[in-house]
Amino acid sequence: MKQVVQNYKSGELAVLDVPVPGCKPGGVLVRSAYSLISTGTELMKVSEAGMSMVGKARSRPDQVAKVMQSVATNGVPATYRKVMGKLDSYTPLGYSLCGVVERVGTGIDDVKVGDLVACAGNEHALHAELNWVPKNLYAPVPDGLAPRHAAFGTVGSIAMQGVRRGEPQLGDVALVIGLGLIGQLVVQLLGASGVRVVGVDPDPVRCELAARLGAAACGDPASAAVETAVAELTDGHGVDQVYLAAGGGSNQPVELAARLCRDRGRVVDIGKCRLDLPWNAYYEKELDVRFSRSYGPGRYDPEYELEGRDYPIGYVRWTERRNLACFLDLVARGRVDVEPLVSHVADFDDAVETYRRLKDGELKAVAVLFRYPEYEADAEAPAVAVPAVRRSGGTPVGPAKSQVRLAFIGAGNYATSMLLPHLTGRDGVDLSTVVTTTALSGVNAQRKFGFAEATTDLDAVLGDSSIDAVFVVTRHSSHAELTRQALLAGKAVFVEKPLALTEDELAGVLAAVEESGNDRIQVGFNRRFAPLLREARKRFGARSGPASLRYLVNAGRLDHGSWYLRQGTEGTRFAGEGGHFIDTASWLLGADPVSVYATATAGGDDLQIVLRYPDGSTATLSYVTTGSPGFPKETLDLIADGKVLRLDDFVRASVYAGKRWVSSRLPKARDKGQEAELAAFVKAVRTGGPMPVPLESLVATTTATLAVRAALAGGAPVTLARAR
Repeated sequence: MKQVVQNYKSGELAVLDVPVPGCKPGGVLVRSAYSLISTGTELMKVSEAGMSMVGKARSRPDQVAKVMQSVATNGVPATYRKVMGKLDSYTPLGYSLCGVVERVGTGIDDVKVGDLVACAGNEHALHAELNWVPKNLYAPVPDGLAPRHAAFGTVGSIAMQGVRRGEPQLGDVALVIGLGLIGQLVVQLLGASGVRVVGVDPDPVRCELAARLGAAACGDPASAAVETAVAELTDGHGVDQVYLAAGGGSNQPVELAARLCRDRGRVVDIGKCRLDLPWNAYYEKELDVRFSRSYGPGRYDPEYELEGRDYPIGYVRWTERRNLACFLDLVARGRVDVEPLVSHVADFDDAVETYRRLKDGELKAVAVLFRYPEYEADAEAPAVAVPAVRRSGGTPVGPAKSQVRLAFIGAGNYATSMLLPHLTGRDGVDLSTVVTTTALSGVNAQRKFGFAEATTDLDAVLGDSSIDAVFVVTRHSSHAELTRQALLAGKAVFVEKPLALTEDELAGVLAAVEESGNDRIQVGFNRRFAPLLREARKRFGARSGPASLRYLVNAGRLDHGSWYLRQGTEGTRFAGEGGHFIDTASWLLGADPVSVYATATAGGDDLQIVLRYPDGSTATLSYVTTGSPGFPKETLDLIADGKVLRLDDFVRASVYAGKRWVSSRLPKARDKGQEAELAAFVKAVRTGGPMPVPLESLVATTTATLAVRAALAGGAPVTLARAR
């Protein structure tokens, strides 16, 4: 089997072939599905291994003391051989995973072969294809919990033990210093306990993530905003507990803890930070300083961990194993959400490169998972194929000669207010025919916009060889079929969103592309053409690392009787318009999504959707209908490489980088890009050039939009697999 190892002397990382561990009594042999990289503890170990011998000594004074004692006892030569022998050996990495039980040792009766378990321990839950795990260091995974989420069990137990040491009570206010992996989990666990949380971290991306996951306020440790938030939440008394989840050599965390903690408050050290306690500050408030020892009671006790001797629940309520089971239960019930913490999923075979990217700062991550090849991913969560675009038959549509002759199918409110005003009177455009189901609506459109003809005969329009392009602006349920017919008739097609409401409808459109050779489609995803957003993107510039994008859509309630509410025929509201926002996110991030995760409120009105992208970027889309109508409809933040782009409802944009840029003045009206999109479409039809958005991207966005339904139903991320 394969295992990730490190040589502490040279710093070398490798994936070695090692023997399969035996299945001893009192434990189980587990085949790994996912294992979690601790971006704090493990990276610290990896970084130390790359130091010089002097650097190693400085970073581990405790080990230096042991060496000096050995010199006094055994002499220099013997000590040297002992130390060098230990340093020049491979050591394992990893301590948190989820996998499938492959063999059961004697004395085990709570799991069976094939069961899914979460495992803990830096000697038993390693980055390896197979691990032997003793009874008190594994816990069965609840039904419905995805293995990639169960792999957080150990770090979740560490965070949980830290919270238990703080003894929070309902109504308390807590300060969490350090918003890495452990800190983010502490924030959520405190929130689940009825505690209001203020988060502290110098990284604005991590602050934004903690706020999204429930923190009442977050900020840089040096900013006045943190102290202001604490004063407001506590009426000036200070927080009830401080949780130190930071690392590094700065003494700032313990000093900040003393300043913001209330009289006789509690300070809990979970991470590994400098602890030079300022005596006066801690003495005057009589602060209670506590340490949290790893996963909980039982840790470092060989009788508990290796021999399986449990502590009686009447005396020790929360042990390592009970903490592990409790955390898994919270995640399974949705009280803790770990999916937004997953910055990157790497194949196990790419472990060495993944560690290198993390160490060099090329991959900025909160949590990284290894995915193991032997595990069947479709046993965890559904995968949806993004259909391939094939152009094998027919004759491609050529360019128009001079005037582009357009036909409109549908002349409802959107067509007459947002599209036709930008086409009427445009040079090179001839509004030929408008097709409607009722005669009068067609006549009105003809009179107002100057169409040469109004008709109810769709076949006549599709059969008219003089018409170059067709606009499909009808109700959602007819989009795919009308697009399919227009493609087969040899027309370029502009179809308002959505392109399709089901996978079968999308397949029908692509079958028409393959049959006809006509791929001239544009879907009305106009926001990527908005001048203000394009200018902001230009000012933001290129990026080198993964990005975090947040998109809030305050969609509002629909009027009673709106055809949008006819889900039986017109699909869900999000299926109809969600592609707008997914397309915008994908355009800003420069790629198509590779997975979709979604949750909904109890009534299903509000959606939270997390999209993951190939480079580790994430986009979180909040689509809500329960907000105030007075709040802006769309707000967007893009964060990467120390830069922030902010868009406020297509009225104002700003970029915070080396120099702050703010759009100079308020526009006369919100320009969401319809005019620029139409100009690009008309130009493509006239010249025969490429469509404004590649068809492959339109298909990927449509597939991702439809996958939200599967993600909601399955309660797990849906992988978007590219069909071949």
